[in-house]
Amino acid sequence: MEDYRINVSDIEELQNIGNRDALDAIFVKAKSAIVNGEATILFRKFGDAHSEVFNVITTLEDLENYQKEVYKYL
Repeated sequence: MEDYRINVSDIEELQNIGNRDALDAIFVKAKSAIVNGEATILFRKFGDAHSEVFNVITTLEDLENYQKEVYKYL
């Protein structure tokens, strides 16, 4: 398995439209990656096609904290 990458722009879009099912699916995949010894990488893709990593989550506790922050805005 490989690291799971999450584009936070996608997370923000799903928050805006209130798509909890899609967010749940993302977090299930992220949890699976961490349980299997991989990381979940949070990045932002910019209009000029470059992307920037701003957080790497490697523990279930950190993932749960991030998930709480995301769901807080629904």
